[in-house]
Formats: sequence, structure tokens, C-alpha cells
Amino acid sequence: MHRRMLIFGVGSILIIVATTFTIGKYWVEIYDKYQENKQLDAKLSDLKDEEEKLKLDALKLQDPEYIARYAREKYLYSKEGEFIIKIPEE
Repeated sequence: MHRRMLIFGVGSILIIVATTFTIGKYWVEIYDKYQENKQLDAKLSDLKDEEEKLKLDALKLQDPEYIARYAREKYLYSKEGEFIIKIPEE
């Protein structure tokens, strides 16, 4: 009888330890997924902001006057009779 109680006690402790270990492992996985979710939400927000900026740029590029002004500023093209003076940035 004493031997049965010892075997039952050791078996119960092993089951409790195994269950605790398994639950702990799942909590760590859940926490990691939570952290990953937060990072991905931040990245999604950044990508949505970038998408809006790109949509606005694409809309601006539909305007011929904007394209002409952009080319003059960026690539130093000039209109007839215009002179371009580039000032170096410090």
C-alpha cells in the first residue's frame, strides 16, 4: 500500500511537471506571436502611409504642368529664355 502511494505520488508529480512545462511552452509561443503581431501592425501602418504617398505622387504625375516643373527642378531643364543657376547645398 505504501509502495502504491509512492508510485501514485511520483506519477502525479511527473504529470504536473509535464503539464506545467507544456503550458509554459505555449505561453512563450503566444507571447512571441503577440510581439510579432505588434511589429507587423507597425509595419503595416508604415506601408499604408507609403502607399498613400505613392498614390498622391501617381496622381500628381497625371498633371503635365507638374511633370514639367519636376523635370526643370530635378534635371535642370529650362524653358525657352530661362537660365538655370545651381546653388550648391551645404
